[in-house]
Amino acid sequence: MAQRFFVDKLQISSTAFGPGERIPDRHTGNGEDISPPLTWSGAPEGTRSFAIVVHDPDAPLVDGWAHWVVYNLGPGVTGLSEGEHAPTEGENGAGNTGYNGPAPPPGHGTHRYYFWVYALASEPDLAPGLTRAELLAEIEEDVLEQARYVGTYDNAG
Repeated sequence: MAQRFFVDKLQISSTAFGPGERIPDRHTGNGEDISPPLTWSGAPEGTRSFAIVVHDPDAPLVDGWAHWVVYNLGPGVTGLSEGEHAPTEGENGAGNTGYNGPAPPPGHGTHRYYFWVYALASEPDLAPGLTRAELLAEIEEDVLEQARYVGTYDNAG
């Protein structure tokens, strides 16, 4: 089977930190632990919903750590404001729903945090509480395009 690539014009960004920059303490487990503001644009034609995943691939676990799993966002949604709770949130790595900010283990160095947005060709109306893996399995065939924005964080201050 041929590899499919899903990158084109879709973009995701945050006014809280620049691409590749350190995520402010306010948005981490060492601060207020509130989600940063996110905006996206350039959704492809046919987009019927969006999903967001914040993932730390550097966490010392087999599949990294999910910090936020959001889905069932309508096609007219172009962002989430700082600290906003999404209408449908999945289970993060801590086993809770909602945003769980960066907090790498002490002495583990700098981690990368991938903020992914997925433009979907369907409105799946999925039940709350899905894990990252469950969400990705549910939406895999409906992804029109994806984009990522990367921030970093360490406990060095």
